[in-house]
Amino acid sequence: MTRVLKRQQAIALRKEGKTYTEIRSLLKLPKSTLSDWLGKFPLTEAQLKILDSNKKNRKLGAIEKTIITKKKKRNLRLQETYFQKKKELIPLNKKELYFAGLFLYWGEGNKRLTGGQVSLNNTDPAVIKFYLFWLRNILRIPVQKIKVYIHLYSDMNINKERTYWSKELKLPLEQFMNPYIKKSKREEIDQKGYGHGTCGLVVNNTVLKEEILMGIKAIADHYAGKL
Repeated sequence: MTRVLKRQQAIALRKEGKTYTEIRSLLKLPKSTLSDWLGKFPLTEAQLKILDSNKKNRKLGAIEKTIITKKKKRNLRLQETYFQKKKELIPLNKKELYFAGLFLYWGEGNKRLTGGQVSLNNTDPAVIKFYLFWLRNILRIPVQKIKVYIHLYSDMNINKERTYWSKELKLPLEQFMNPYIKKSKREEIDQKGYGHGTCGLVVNNTVLKEEILMGIKAIADHYAGKL
């Protein structure tokens, strides 16, 4: 059984009201895997009541309630940490934003020296929005010079996804290049990301590309020598 099929079966069993313990037993999966797959599918109050009403399954219901309690505590801790870090870090000044964009490009951008395309692809809309902000507000690229390129799977609706990214980025469809359509289907992959394919922003500017890459190299060379 493939990992994708097991994931689909785990979710289906969860929606039927099966507990983590029952699904682990049926599919022979580690707890960490199920926690990752089923985090967005907690049992409903009605399903928990059914477990409580059955003496045999009462222990399983108690385990599920413990999982829910731990998740609530974790979410509260994350929320507190978020506001703490927001207070500490925001706002960034222009130089800090420039560095943030450089490091993002270092990790995710097109770093080939040949060709003048400044481009970065990601499935996360927040990453692409920050990159767009960086291009427009820090590098001062005119918005009309920024092109959008999306990668989709063969079973995805092209017009729907183009419209989605257009609204998210507030960029007109006229600035979208022809999408790349993978032969495989989205339903065949295990990790589906954010569900709208991969989006890339492209700027054709050789001088800018060289400045970005040499800036990254200068930082890398300097701090690599500090080891």
